[in-house]
Amino acid sequence: MSVDSYLKKHSEALVKDVGIEAACKLTGKSKATLGRYYSDQDGHDDRFMPIDVVAQLESAARHPHVTTALAELRGITLAYDADKRNASSQSVNHDVVTLAQRFAQLMAEYNTAISDGKISINEAKRMLRETLAIQQVLLDMKLHLEKNAGEV
Repeated sequence: MSVDSYLKKHSEALVKDVGIEAACKLTGKSKATLGRYYSDQDGHDDRFMPIDVVAQLESAARHPHVTTALAELRGITLAYDADKRNASSQSVNHDVVTLAQRFAQLMAEYNTAISDGKISINEAKRMLRETLAIQQVLLDMKLHLEKNAGEV
């Protein structure tokens, strides 16, 4: 599947997730215009959904379809946590403490995993969960630091 086709499939999934009528109302675009963004017919193959439209639709969708597709094309894995959507943790200090706790947990999992000389699938999965939790804490910390620096 080509990159263009891949993005169009995810654009279509995004519109269908929100619902065509709701997508039209939310973006101010017609059904025909939205349809052109994910059409694979000749004449529409170079048309893609503008980023502001993607942002509007993903704010109403259950899943960030296009953002996930773009990340996957770059080899990036996103961890989507709907419970934390638009939530903010307390502060950078809180993030540092949480990071230290998560790192300690990861090291404990690693220590247990290598005690027999090999890492099992279940042990790897537990370590992966901790790694993803650390990644989320680092992202929260980055956002707090940017906010404190006046960059957001």
